[in-house]
Amino acid sequence: MTKSRYISLILILGSLTALTPFSIDMYLPGFPAIARDLATSASRVSLSLSGFFIGISAGQLIYGPLLDRFGRKKPLYTGLAVYILASVGCAFSHSIESLISIRFIQALGSCAATVTSVAMVRDLFPVNENAKVFALLMLVLGASPMIAPTIGGYITAAFGWHAVFIVLTLLCILVFLACIFWLPDGMKPDHSLSLKPVPIIHGFLAVLKDPSFYTYCFTGGIAFTGLFAYVSGSPVVFMKVYGVGQRTYGWIFAFLSIGFIGSSQLNNILLKKFSSQQIIQTILACYALLSVLFLIASQMGWLTLPVIIVFLFLLLSCVGIVNPNTASLTLAPFARNAGTASALMGAIQMGMGALISVFISLFEKPSTTPLATAMTASAILSLTVLRMGSRNIRPAENPTAG
Repeated sequence: MTKSRYISLILILGSLTALTPFSIDMYLPGFPAIARDLATSASRVSLSLSGFFIGISAGQLIYGPLLDRFGRKKPLYTGLAVYILASVGCAFSHSIESLISIRFIQALGSCAATVTSVAMVRDLFPVNENAKVFALLMLVLGASPMIAPTIGGYITAAFGWHAVFIVLTLLCILVFLACIFWLPDGMKPDHSLSLKPVPIIHGFLAVLKDPSFYTYCFTGGIAFTGLFAYVSGSPVVFMKVYGVGQRTYGWIFAFLSIGFIGSSQLNNILLKKFSSQQIIQTILACYALLSVLFLIASQMGWLTLPVIIVFLFLLLSCVGIVNPNTASLTLAPFARNAGTASALMGAIQMGMGALISVFISLFEKPSTTPLATAMTASAILSLTVLRMGSRNIRPAENPTAG
């Protein structure tokens, strides 16, 4: 594979991966404006985020088998078309109920891009390169939370929150065109795979029973809920608790994203000396310690604006290192059914993300406690799952990603 081809693949797959976080992050600065416009609360508006997470989780279970049966392109194109139509619908929503519902449909389209990009990493690159490719995708992916809230804040301030969804529509159209002209097919269709419910369920169960899959999928998924808690809780924490404006919030969000992006790239350096397993174990221990200190600081009232920014920067950095390693190890045992495996991984992770975002939305009174509690639970549970699950993995099933 030539260098230019390699870069173009990373950019296209990264753009597909970035579609979902753009959909999540770009409208966050508009939460207060949406609440005012639709006569509801900011906490209720966050349920549109929960609806999006639920749609992503459910949709991936649908697209996974379709990607293995029909190849990558047809399901991808269908999903992108659904996303475009739903984004237009979000732009013209006039009630919080309709926004929540249409965001769910928008997520069903977005998840096609997410599942396809993950599956095609397994299709187009060697297994021992997957962790490095995922880290590069994290670089492209990580640019979205730096750019999206900042752009979203300026768009909302200048044109209103409805315009954010028009911009998302245009972005998806550009990604759609790039896929048509420059993205290869990846795995060929496998018409021997059944789309009947019972075989599909058996296929998911077969993947789920693999010790490497359930250990690293749940380890990474639970750790990743810390990011979902941050995304769901940060508009209330920064704009309500600390009183920052829409544009300032966008810049804070962008700065914190540097930790997530930078750590994922630091992972490439770490992989030259350490295995993915060693990296995960060490970083999760750091994540747990930092999150406990974060919770204590929250309860003691020590979280000034600079202090909470430092804590979140470090915590998100930990998540940024854990994620590409757990994703690589989760998918390593699978080739023929990589679409099913990546869909199940994504569904589990997004499902947990939906639960944590609902938990955050239950707190009407603005506070840092829900965010600190959620991130602490995320860190401790993910470390526990790793320790327990690793006992069931044989050395041959525990590949080194570096």
